[in-house]
Amino acid sequence: MTPATRKAVRRFAAGIAAAALPCGTALAADAPHVDGAALGAAWAIPFVGLLLSIAILPLAAPHLWHHHYGKIAAAWALTFLVPFALTYGSEVATFEFLHVMLLDYVPFIVLLFALYTISGGVYLKGDLHGSPWTNTGMLAGGTLIASVTGTTGASVLLIRPVIRANDDRSYNVHVIVFFIFLVSNIGGALSPLGDPPLYLGFLKGVDFFWPTVHLAAKTALLTAILLAVFFVIDSYVYSRDKRKRPDPTPDTKPAIALHGWRNILLLAAVICAILGSAMWKTDAAIDVMDVHVGFADVVRVVALLLFSSLSLMLTPIAYRQGNAFTWGPIAEVAKLFAGIFVTIVPVIAMLRAGNDGAFAPLLALVTNPDGSPNNAMYFWLTGGLSSFLDNAPTYLVFFNAAGGDAEQLMGPLATTLAAISAGAVFMGANTYIGNAPNFMVKAIAEEAGIKMPSFFGYMVWSTLILLPCFALVTWLHFL
Repeated sequence: MTPATRKAVRRFAAGIAAAALPCGTALAADAPHVDGAALGAAWAIPFVGLLLSIAILPLAAPHLWHHHYGKIAAAWALTFLVPFALTYGSEVATFEFLHVMLLDYVPFIVLLFALYTISGGVYLKGDLHGSPWTNTGMLAGGTLIASVTGTTGASVLLIRPVIRANDDRSYNVHVIVFFIFLVSNIGGALSPLGDPPLYLGFLKGVDFFWPTVHLAAKTALLTAILLAVFFVIDSYVYSRDKRKRPDPTPDTKPAIALHGWRNILLLAAVICAILGSAMWKTDAAIDVMDVHVGFADVVRVVALLLFSSLSLMLTPIAYRQGNAFTWGPIAEVAKLFAGIFVTIVPVIAMLRAGNDGAFAPLLALVTNPDGSPNNAMYFWLTGGLSSFLDNAPTYLVFFNAAGGDAEQLMGPLATTLAAISAGAVFMGANTYIGNAPNFMVKAIAEEAGIKMPSFFGYMVWSTLILLPCFALVTWLHFL
């Protein structure tokens, strides 16, 4: 490892602990946290085990998985927590558990819950016919609005109309797969509202419209390629679809009528709450066993729950029934990601340890021999980890590995920040767990009777279609 590399990794190790916390939170100097340098790679086994369970069990033991996935996620979480408490003490284990749940999981799942609940009350009445042109138009529209409503909001808002439009086709899985590619991931690259990594960058000082300017060309390139590929695939499948199925939701004229306008206003209120909490600078915090939860973050969570409650009270039940709205998908996401957030604790701690941690060789790859950043590796390593880890802390890991100074990263190191941002957002589409909306869309589609690909089956799609596109982005922008 070169001196320049060691210096970069030390910068990362010094700054990542504070950077990993939301606005208004801080890690107390005497907090009983674990030193990631003391952890061996074996502590990642529960996390890997949970990922393999998500990948394999739905295919190998579907009955077991669908009835007990929450218990399985909890079992893997305990597989980490119990040995961790026995090794480092209950005080450290309690702190790490509360830290990740209060500062990471609760804000994450409350935001998803609010967007899921409110978007579920927006009902696009009627049904378009899922022709290749119509499907391509819906995917393009969803991609455009994802940076405004967030990938979760756009996904929940549009996935059911897309499913209804294609419910009389004998094969429609590819429509959902490309929906995840575009609406649930790539479309969120143009603003901090689009995807959590960019929101964290905004909290660290990156200008609100910086992603709009610096990721627009890359997003447009990927969107154009994927829409073209989708149109070709959908046209071929559509032309060969000889099987006639009864349409459970026949096409109507006028085709679309939007209902639930109050929920549009509530979605705007959610956006205002997020922006307001980011701009509210206060040191006020609530202490929960050495975990400092910023007052602005508490107010944001309470506001999002209030907006969700208003949506449930003010939305006619017929609109949610028209959307086939149920709590199943958000419950599945909540249970599985609770396990993921707990078991990811040692993985993130080892990454935070820099060259003293188990993943030091991985971090060393992002620096060239002359000390300059290797932007292509920043793109692929950020994206590769974001495909399987939560993309928000992964973004912060490499944000700080690149120096952690927002002014420098927006200026002389703008290409590096673009590589980190693009990797975190774009490559969340590589797996079902790369971004929370992916799993939510999968759950909604399966609830509607669509037989979605398995974990590895989906990765076949992403490997064949997305990776060549990412290689092109690398060649054009990061080499």
